[in-house]
Amino acid sequence: MVRRRLSVIVMLLAALAARPPLASATDGGKSVKNTVKEAAKTGGRTAKEGALTFGRSAKAFFTGGPKAAKDVWKAGAAKTKRTAKAGARSTKKAAKGG
Repeated sequence: MVRRRLSVIVMLLAALAARPPLASATDGGKSVKNTVKEAAKTGGRTAKEGALTFGRSAKAFFTGGPKAAKDVWKAGAAKTKRTAKAGARSTKKAAKGG
């Protein structure tokens, strides 16, 4: 759980540290604002998926044993990864002003 949180925090910081193109005078800083919004959404969604994965895995452990918990954990981890990658694409698109 701590490792998952750390991963989410690192990804969020990486997204924020990625320097978006400087806002031009015509867009009024919208690309920076949109990039930050998308990065925050990505962090939130990824954290939610990580928490759900933990909960489902704990439930599977008590109802089906360690093997069931491991299977549920791996499936949840794959979903969390897909969610994070989709969010990264959205953040990059927002950084480009799209």
